[in-house]
Amino acid sequence: MSQISKGSARSKKLADPAELNLDKVEIRKPLSAENQEQRARNVLLHQLARSSKSTKQLREILEKREIDSAIAETVLERFTEVGLIDDLQFAQTYVSSRRKFLGKSASTIRRELQQKGISNEIAIQVLAEITQEDELQLACQLAQRRISQLVRFEPEVRRRRLMAFLLRKGFSSSVVSQAVRQAEASL
Repeated sequence: MSQISKGSARSKKLADPAELNLDKVEIRKPLSAENQEQRARNVLLHQLARSSKSTKQLREILEKREIDSAIAETVLERFTEVGLIDDLQFAQTYVSSRRKFLGKSASTIRRELQQKGISNEIAIQVLAEITQEDELQLACQLAQRRISQLVRFEPEVRRRRLMAFLLRKGFSSSVVSQAVRQAEASL
């Protein structure tokens, strides 16, 4: 049986509270308003360098970092004034990427934008560019791609799975049924 070295097990014991020297413990002082403002700027710049975010998302990040809400609002307003934060631009980019890379429908994207704190007016403005024909075209492309993976199944199973797939993407039932019909016709 191997022996445990003297220092390994014993050194990992917790210190006795009576042995703690509380004189050396540093208590963090709250940051001054100027330091908090600088910290807020740094946090926002770091977050925006990583990816574009909505004002609400950035506000929540500053709140988690314990930045005073008045200071956070001041810094957020300044970043908005100089164009570093733009909810309209964020929404346009978000819609474009969600449709192009994930094949999400307008209704699903609208819900996601609301969760990210984008105002209803901006969401409507950005999503107004998506027509019913665009929705049908995207659903048909997705159905065409997906049906090739489902050819080994019985027609009824294939149809049910394809419909469920498109419905989960957020497409309406009328768009889903048209897309499924077109995909099945191509087989």
